[in-house]
Amino acid sequence: MENYTKAQVLIQALPYIKKFSGKTIVVKYGGNAMINEALKENVIKDLVLMKCIGINIVIVHGGGPFITDLSNKLNIQSQFINGLRYTDKDTIEVVQMVLAGKVNKEIVALLQKHGENALGITGIDGNLLKAKPICSDVDLGYVGDITKVNVKLVEDILQLGYIPVVGSIASGDNDGNLYNINADTCAAKIAAALKAEKLILLTDVDGVCLDPKDKSTLISTLKLHEIPKYEQDGIIKGGMIPKIECCVEAIRNGVKTSHIINGTTPNSLLLEVLSDEGIGTMIY
Repeated sequence: MENYTKAQVLIQALPYIKKFSGKTIVVKYGGNAMINEALKENVIKDLVLMKCIGINIVIVHGGGPFITDLSNKLNIQSQFINGLRYTDKDTIEVVQMVLAGKVNKEIVALLQKHGENALGITGIDGNLLKAKPICSDVDLGYVGDITKVNVKLVEDILQLGYIPVVGSIASGDNDGNLYNINADTCAAKIAAALKAEKLILLTDVDGVCLDPKDKSTLISTLKLHEIPKYEQDGIIKGGMIPKIECCVEAIRNGVKTSHIINGTTPNSLLLEVLSDEGIGTMIY
């Protein structure tokens, strides 16, 4: 890249740096960007750069592939119902080991390797997240809906200059059980409680496309009132529906914009946050 081009990139980013410095962005980290080592490094560097320019970063993560892998090693069968992992007592122990241990601490270690202090917690710690059994026509075991977010805990961690890294498990409201929480939902609830500037869901797709097989049909901006028609026309369907629902809930509860972006694209976070065009679908 020529020096002039590099300078133009920085100049284009300047108003966004000024706009978002001091603001909070919640990033749901998952998909192939969590599995592929090169992509993992790329995402972490984006997050560190955003922190360096004054953005308050909160990371929320799941770890589905790692939970499945450990379950297989322990001869625990993985079962999915309507896209959600059936979570019995054996499975919730695996979820806790993976999300509170392996995945959470790997993310923290990577952030610290690149010079940013991070604090790894789950929804259990400090009663960050309270939950009840998810309302469903079928038994999903220990899968929960979040009922309360202890937002002060996250604010205190941010105030100390750390990046909170939150594993998506919650404590039961009154029953003393632990609950497996969908990471997109977890991120949306935390973003809403923080009244964050942005909620960003890192996925393995580019965003909402008129034709999922054609990247050129990406819908770069999507207003809330347009969503029902896209659902009716079958453009928003399948696994995109719950992601859109999380984005909508976040916005209706105080988050300014929600974004669905492809974490497998290098520097996708920087391109979405600090450029005119963006790279995914912004919902507002």
